[in-house]
Amino acid sequence: MSLNTFEENRRRCQLSESDQVWLFGYGSLIYLVDFPYLETRPASIHGWSRRFWQASHDHRGTEMNPGRVVTLIEDTDAVCGGMAFLVEGSVFEQLDVREKNGYLRFTTEITFDDGTHANGLVYIATPENDAVLGEASEHEIARQICAAQGRSGTNREYLIELAIALRKMGLEDPHVFDIEMHIDRITQQETPSPGRIK
Repeated sequence: MSLNTFEENRRRCQLSESDQVWLFGYGSLIYLVDFPYLETRPASIHGWSRRFWQASHDHRGTEMNPGRVVTLIEDTDAVCGGMAFLVEGSVFEQLDVREKNGYLRFTTEITFDDGTHANGLVYIATPENDAVLGEASEHEIARQICAAQGRSGTNREYLIELAIALRKMGLEDPHVFDIEMHIDRITQQETPSPGRIK
């Protein structure tokens, strides 16, 4: 599958501009909402776990030095918490560009925090996409994140903002929080200690 999935998403899931659909966000869509929406609600999807296994060659890294961003991996008993946005079909013209680095739109059942359900869409970078980095230890992931930066900012900022947003929503994610802990340690090691005043 191509690194750039914009055209593939156009073919796979055609929407009219006036269609209204729920979109589930689990990564930067939670805290960096730069698109119009009609309604937003805390929500979750079942059978998926959030993982920093996808490369970012554009927003949080470069072709030569890719960052790591989240995708979803199948995990039968898992529940992935995030935010659902009710959007019009025209919004996907913008979102497909934002998510073009390996992500495809899939249909999913979304569970809202009041227990009700709705069908919606979610962007997932599958293991077959050309930008997948795959599994690594949280420490290795943290080291790569600390060294990457793209046109949308540092990769470290992406991780920290996601961790903050998850805590604000009352969500636990050991994978994200463990990487955050390793980033804190790496940052402390990089910070020079003040010299002695004579």
